[in-house]
Amino acid sequence: MQHRHLNHHDFTLAAIDDTIARGRLPDWDRLRLAVQRQPEIQAKVLRICEAHIADPYAQRYFFWKRYAEAQRAAA
Repeated sequence: MQHRHLNHHDFTLAAIDDTIARGRLPDWDRLRLAVQRQPEIQAKVLRICEAHIADPYAQRYFFWKRYAEAQRAAA
């Protein structure tokens, strides 16, 4: 995914936030695989989602929080 304000493709906090907020299915699939394989990405996703979870309209963040928690529990 080409991020509006980033010039790299790493999973930084800003890139993860942008992917969750504006991503499409291929972008989310790439993030999903990273969450499955890398505990540090799980931690970043949880950190990002905690900042948005209070918003009842932030359903994407709620989903990603639950997904990262499930992956952490499965490991």
